[in-house]
Order: sequence, then C-alpha cells, then structure tokens
Amino acid sequence: MAESLFVRVDEVCQMLAVSRAEAYRIIKRLNAELAAQGYIDMTGRVNRRYLEEHIYGFRTDTTQGGK
Repeated sequence: MAESLFVRVDEVCQMLAVSRAEAYRIIKRLNAELAAQGYIDMTGRVNRRYLEEHIYGFRTDTTQGGK
C-alpha cells in the first residue's frame, strides 16, 4: 500500500515513540507553522513530507529529470 500524503496521530506516535498527547502537540505545532506560511492545515493530520523534513532534517526531491 502506498504511503498517504498525510500522517495521522497514530503514525506519528509510532514514528517518534511518543504518547498520543505529544503526537497531537507535534501535529498542532507543525500545522500552525504551515498555516502561518499560508497553507491549509487539517486537524489531526500533518503533511508527511513536512513532518519528515522537521524530524529527520532532510528534503525529498520530487522533481525528475534535469540536473
């Protein structure tokens, strides 16, 4: 099954080994950052790529071709 675009609280708990309450706090903080940048946020979910950038410190390049 392909990974979804958004991560829910249960997956954040599993990825980071934190409680549900802490996972909700993380999601809320990241969504607030996205909203401040003008993006639409979804309560209880966070964009997978944005979470990974902030947790693991890397960006995934999705462009193909070119140099």
